[in-house]
Parts: sequence; C-alpha cells; structure tokens
Amino acid sequence: MSNIIKTEAVVLNKINYGDSSNIVTLFTKDFGKISAIIKGGRNPKSKIGLVADPLNHLQIVMYKKDSREIQIISSIDLITYFAKIREDFEKLKYAFAVIELVKKLTVENEKNLKLFKGLIRILTLFNVSQEKEIIIFGRFFIFLLSERGYEMQLNKCSICGTTDLSRSLLSYNFERGILCGNCRKNHIESFPLSAELFEYMFCLKNNQSIENKINYETMERAILFLEKYLNYHVPDFKGIQSFQIFK
Repeated sequence: MSNIIKTEAVVLNKINYGDSSNIVTLFTKDFGKISAIIKGGRNPKSKIGLVADPLNHLQIVMYKKDSREIQIISSIDLITYFAKIREDFEKLKYAFAVIELVKKLTVENEKNLKLFKGLIRILTLFNVSQEKEIIIFGRFFIFLLSERGYEMQLNKCSICGTTDLSRSLLSYNFERGILCGNCRKNHIESFPLSAELFEYMFCLKNNQSIENKINYETMERAILFLEKYLNYHVPDFKGIQSFQIFK
C-alpha cells in the first residue's frame, strides 16, 4: 500500500521515459535520494513536468511505497527557481557539478537533513553571492566529502605530527594524509601541494575568507586534487562530467 507523502526536494537529474513521462532523481528533505516518475510530464500542458527541472527546489506530493524503486509524483509546487544561476554560464557549470556530486555520492533512501540544507544553501549562494563560483563549489566539495565519511585531514603531518605546515612544499599521500616538507622526502607522494594550494585548501575546509592573492590556476588545481582524492576513496568515480559538458 502506498502512503501519500509531502516533502521538499531538489531535482538532481531528469530523463525521458516512455512516450510521454519523465523519471527524476530527487534529493529530498525527509527521505534522501529517491527516483520518481512524472506520468505525462512531457505533455506541454503538464505543470508538473515544466517545473521538475534540475536545480529547482520543489515541494512535492508523491505516492511512496518502500518496496517500489520508483515512486509516483502526484503534484509539485515550485519553491525556488534560482534564476540568476541559469543566466550565468559559470554559476550553471558549478551548480550542475554540485548536483552531479550529490547524485553520485549518496545512496537511495538515506535521509541526511544536514546535506539537504547544505545543498539548498550552496544553490542560494550561487544565486546571490558575489564570491567566485569556483570558491563556493570548493567549499561544498569538502563539506560533501566530510558528510560521506571521507573527511580530509590538513592540520598536521600524518607522519611526524608537526603542525607547522605553512611556507613549504607539502604533499598529500592519499593513504596516509598530508606530509610535511621533511617527511615527503621519504615517502611516495600522491599529490604535491604548494604553499599557496595548501593555504587555499585550509581556508576552504575551515570556511575562512579567501585572499585575492590566490590565483585562479591554484583554485582549479584544488578541484583536480579533490577529484583525485575522491577517486582514491571511491574508485568508480571518474571525475566531474559536468565540467566536460560546460567546456
């Protein structure tokens, strides 16, 4: 027997199904990630189909049955459209990268209210903040890694324990953690960290302000580092595909 459920959701993905329907992947406030069908969603007169687009923040009513893999949506109301994201190429690029990561790193029917609130917050920041989109994305990437159990340790050398990690060339061994300038000489490094890259990563992780002196190439290298870090922990992860689409 199905239960009639009302909850908030962000659309992560939308695909065509059959002759006239859509299947959407949603990250919901009360049930985590779920898949649901919108019957007749591709009909031009379907209000539900029109508002159930990726990135949209919705309130949905659905017929939910635990034994069913794909739930059935009966109605949708739009809460937030995030119009400014859709008007800006960079905002759209990084917003789609966010929902791609949430889709890939979460499992079905696992509630995570903190992550849901974080997802709404990050989309809101893309929509209204003056901070660079790449910085906003970097903060969310690290937050998501922590929420999924892959928190990165940047406070001390994983070998000798020293906390004086500034002003030197460091490296990150994906098995052990961060290595100071002395310890990196005796261990195979996985990823070199310049002083600037380390400073930037530390600021992202601790939600500190980013100095203008950090160049854009360092910010891009930070994303490459985070992708490689995630790939080490999740071998099936092959990089953020949204970046290729928005080239």
